[in-house]
Amino acid sequence: MDIKAPDLGVDSAEVSEIMVEVGDVIAKDDNIVLLESDKASVEVPSSAAGKVTKISVAIGDQVSEGMVLIELESADDSAESNDENAAEEQEANSTDDVKPESKPEPATTESKQSESAAKPAANAGKATTHALPDLGVDEAQVSEIMVSVGDTVSAEQSILLIESDKASVEVPAPVAGKIEKILVEAGDMVANGQDFIVIMESSTDDASDSESEAPKPQESAPAKTEDKPAAKTTGEPKQAAKPTNTDTAASKTEGKLTEAQVNEKLVDVYAGPAVRKLARQLGVDITQVNGSALNDRILKEDLFAHVKNSLTKQKAAPVSSNPVSSGLPKLPDMSNAEIWGETETQDLSRLQKVSIPQLNYNTLLPQVTQFDLSDITETEKLRGELKGGMKAEGIGFTILAFVVKATAYALTQHPRFNSHLSDDNTQVILRKSVNMGIAVATDDGLIVPVIKNVQDKGLKQIAIEIGELAVKARDKKLSTKDLQGASFTISSQGNLGGTAFTPLVNWPQVGILGVSEASMQPRWDAKKQSFEPRLMLPLSLSYDHRVINGADAAVFTRYIATLLADPRRILI
Repeated sequence: MDIKAPDLGVDSAEVSEIMVEVGDVIAKDDNIVLLESDKASVEVPSSAAGKVTKISVAIGDQVSEGMVLIELESADDSAESNDENAAEEQEANSTDDVKPESKPEPATTESKQSESAAKPAANAGKATTHALPDLGVDEAQVSEIMVSVGDTVSAEQSILLIESDKASVEVPAPVAGKIEKILVEAGDMVANGQDFIVIMESSTDDASDSESEAPKPQESAPAKTEDKPAAKTTGEPKQAAKPTNTDTAASKTEGKLTEAQVNEKLVDVYAGPAVRKLARQLGVDITQVNGSALNDRILKEDLFAHVKNSLTKQKAAPVSSNPVSSGLPKLPDMSNAEIWGETETQDLSRLQKVSIPQLNYNTLLPQVTQFDLSDITETEKLRGELKGGMKAEGIGFTILAFVVKATAYALTQHPRFNSHLSDDNTQVILRKSVNMGIAVATDDGLIVPVIKNVQDKGLKQIAIEIGELAVKARDKKLSTKDLQGASFTISSQGNLGGTAFTPLVNWPQVGILGVSEASMQPRWDAKKQSFEPRLMLPLSLSYDHRVINGADAAVFTRYIATLLADPRRILI
């Protein structure tokens, strides 16, 4: 009898564990293999009872619906064999205490199997614990829980509101289904990857009934099988082939791993594709995670425990929690008032605290700033003609919209400024779309929301999105997506004053454009042989000198200045 893979909900999945061995006697609905994909981890139950005669797959195989997993000797044949064994045993060990009617245990097993088979398909569905996505900050507070236990939700429906000084994020339901349990409460501080909800999925068939309801193997089975039911009924999976790695095991006892050992361990680490993908999303080095399952297999719960342990250590040692140290020595002792005078300590805002590690990256960047001026006299006249109509539509139309449009166009013509330097400093990763970060000043500090695919948008749409992001930033309503993915940044000081400044490159970007307040200045007109008053806009381009040469920076800055002087060039 062939036991085949059911509908997995995906095209294919990887065999992560094999839970039976040849010779095992299993009951209907006993789990036989564990399959993992990027979408889910599924324990596949046997569709029939019997003795395992062949295992048709191996760990690491990709299987799809209908593929043969194992072969069974039929339950009827197994039952007859069990009857004969039981009869022989009774004859050899007959006593007055043994009653004939107590022998036919297989019939009891068959009735349990029939009862299990009669359960309605409505039991399909799997209660799954889900973790919080990347919140964009180290931790945030649960502001509002938008659902209750028992509610039915659809995928992507907002179920939780998370707030920090940096942003307010609505967390969507990862799947459709029924809320089984809510693991957080309003007011709790939560972190990326933390379990927060249990949902009974409505769109995924459950691989098996609960283990407590699964039929147990026959008591009259051979002694070999009597050693195994404990592992099955407690959910302890078995496996035909136990992966070993003597080098990895040895390196665990030796302490630090060499680079070659790390690379080998990464390949041989025992974890399914879904767990590996989650590790990448959480930024976890999977080789540093201890597995808790059979054969040290790493589960999602092990990843979350690893992250939680790391966060606990960071809280215990906040000084070392910054990914990049400023390199500065400790402050001197200022307790002597005669020398230092009176002092007062004030806490930084949460936004300032989370910004410090990012700012410390600048100590490692060879940053240079190129300055230039753009004559925006004619552009300002055009803006004046258009802003009335924009205002009537509720759109604020500032010079920043022109700066964003011109810079985005310039980046498409000079793609090296829209790139990142590889970790090994041997390649430049060019971004094919322009995602423009726009620095916005708030009461708590500077925040940088992102306008996506600016190269495809007109001035009006850019102006609309600038206004929307500015309002959301000041109201702390920015989502995680609003703050991620920038390829270049513009920092405009508007009419705050000043003639120029040096903006800091926002790593891993390689450039940032600073814009200061425009002012009327006399400019020489060679045709008229006289000075003319012109509205001049100061530009400050800071760049990573490892990627950008000084000459290229000068050309790029002047190109932006030229585009701003005559926006019609963008249309050519």
